[in-house]
Amino acid sequence: MGTTTLTQLSNRDRAVLRAVAAGRCMVSGDCRNPLTIDGFCCTDQFAKSRLTAAGLISVIGPVPATALLTPTGQALLLAA
Repeated sequence: MGTTTLTQLSNRDRAVLRAVAAGRCMVSGDCRNPLTIDGFCCTDQFAKSRLTAAGLISVIGPVPATALLTPTGQALLLAA
């Protein structure tokens, strides 16, 4: 995992992780709106980059695609 730890996750990050876990998030190839939740652009434009760099979410296959929790993301969300 990157430098993000349980104490560094904001409430917004935890909410995004819960939405990813529920299958509600898509990652697009659009650099302006890389993450959508329930079809709406995530207002935190850096959430996808931050959570991906921390090893908490990933995308498999070509975009647009559903965002997935990594095993580290799942463990961190369960601990939160």
